[in-house]
This record gives sequence, C-alpha cells and structure tokens, in this order.
Amino acid sequence: MKALIVAPSWIGDTIMAQPLFARLQARHPGLQLDAIAPRWVAPVLHRMAEINEVLDSPFGHGQLSLKPRWKLARQLAARHYDAVYVLPNSLKSALVPWLAGIPQRVGFTGESRYGLINVRHTLDKLALPLMVERFAQLAEAPGAALPKPIAHPRIRSTATSQATTLAELNLERPERIVAFCPGAEFGPAKRWPAAHFAALARKLAEQGCAIWLFGSPKDHAVAEEISQLAPGLCRNLCGATSLTQAVDLLAMAKLVVCNDSGLMHVAAALDRPIVALYGSSSPGFTPPLSDQADILSLNLDCSPCFKRECPLGHLDCLNKLQPEAVLAACRTRMAP
Repeated sequence: MKALIVAPSWIGDTIMAQPLFARLQARHPGLQLDAIAPRWVAPVLHRMAEINEVLDSPFGHGQLSLKPRWKLARQLAARHYDAVYVLPNSLKSALVPWLAGIPQRVGFTGESRYGLINVRHTLDKLALPLMVERFAQLAEAPGAALPKPIAHPRIRSTATSQATTLAELNLERPERIVAFCPGAEFGPAKRWPAAHFAALARKLAEQGCAIWLFGSPKDHAVAEEISQLAPGLCRNLCGATSLTQAVDLLAMAKLVVCNDSGLMHVAAALDRPIVALYGSSSPGFTPPLSDQADILSLNLDCSPCFKRECPLGHLDCLNKLQPEAVLAACRTRMAP
C-alpha cells in the first residue's frame, strides 16, 4: 500500500501529526508513507521514522495557483497512491489529491469539501479537544471512537547528526546548554518579554549554563535584544541555523525555555525537558506533548484571547509572568 500525507503548513502542527503516521504504519505493515509539505516544514518530516519521502509543496499561504496545482496533481497521479490523508481543513489542500485521482481521500469535511474528501470525518471538538487527537482520528473509520492513549510525538536526532551540525556551525558543545526559543511566528502576544528572558539568562549563567537562542531570521532582532540585556552570556543562533541543524542542537539541550511555538513542539518531540510559557494561547489545544514539560500560565481573566497582539494593550498575561517564577521551574526541571 502507498499513501500520501498532505502536511500542515506549521511546524508544530506537523510534529503533532506524527502519532497518526505511527498508527498508520502499525495498521498497514509495509506501508510506504510519503508526505507533501512546504519546504519550511519538510525538515521535521525527514526526522520521522515513518516517512519514506518528502515531496515539495511550492504553494505559499493563501495561494490558489490553479495551473501549478494541476501540474503537481499529474505528478502525484503517476505515483499511484492508494490513499491520501489531508490534514489541513482548507479546500485548497484537498484540491490536488482530487485532481490526482487518488482513490481514498481521507480528512475532515472542513470547508465543505464534499467530493474532494470521500472518506469524511466530522469533527467533534468536545470529544477531540487536542490537535494531536484530531489528527490521530484520521487513522480510524469515520465515526469510530479514537483509541487512547495516544503516544507522544517523536522525531530523531542521532549522535552522528549532532556532531555533523556542530562541525558545520563551528560550535563546541558546552556541558550544560539551556535553549531559549524567544520567538513565536503567530505574533507578539505569544512572546515572553525580552527583558524577562535576559533576567533569566543572567540567573542561569550564574549556575554554569550556556544560553543558546534559537529561532528563525524573524526572531534575530528579539534574540539580539536579549543578548544585549545579558551581555556576553547568550549565543544568538536565530537565523544562523537551518531547521535541521536547530533540531540537532535542541536535542543536546539540558533544558528548553520557550514560548508556545513550533520549536516548543520540536523540543517536546525530542524529549527534552521544557518550561513552556503561555500568554494569549491555550495549552488546552496544543500543549507540549511530553512527560518532561512544565507549563506556566497566569490564567488571567483576559486570557487566552488567541489574538496576535494584546487587544487591551498591556500584555499582562506575559509581562506579569516574572523571571523568578520561571527560574524556579527551570531549577526543578534541571534537578538531578
């Protein structure tokens, strides 16, 4: 059997789909499971044991691009997939599998995708509150109960790949790395203040920790602000690594302190100890799926608001989450 995954466009969402892939492999021994994904997501799929090949999806957010989609559909048709699992709920994400004539097209009905999806699941948000559960449901027949528990997502990082990454970046491995992930692609309402990160860096450095900052090029400025507020204590790697390299470096961390972000889910899938900081979003939908994660949230009356920017203008949900409280969680999580 050959099956295709239409992957989400977000790193964290893609991580949370890995238990679905594991269930499909367990259900269908010998299954060849490929994925089609945007290139910024592909590196985490390459680190999943269940995925055979990752195909490039050239479409950006919101692009319809009918002619390129038709061309891609012809390429997929030549691969003769038996089934496709369409993880995003948009109409556009289901269009190419339909044009490719893949016989079984599995997904949630989503944006009225009748016909495009022919193995249709109806989402019950109360029965499936977590995104990882919603993805895993696609391994079952429509209407069937989801077997639980669901295993935590896992991705791979080997000692060999870590050594290669250190050599590529000309880095030496400190004894105790604490990784900070100060960015959040969604918006500033999910970002703990730079001054708080800097205060935490100073305290952790006093305990002999090396502070490495991870993120995309968009996060470089806030990471540089943290570095300047904690002079000489932080190595700003935001934008200086590929996602593949970031996976390997995060795998070496003694602890990861992060906002609700894609790298938080990467760290969880690497089974790293995590202190996760929540402001405008909720751990009730996309928590770090790990037995080694502590979630800190003030649970104010105004949060979670799920806004990109604080609608009240004060961002109390994160500004009032003090470095001392985060430091206490870090000490507990790093204790022998």
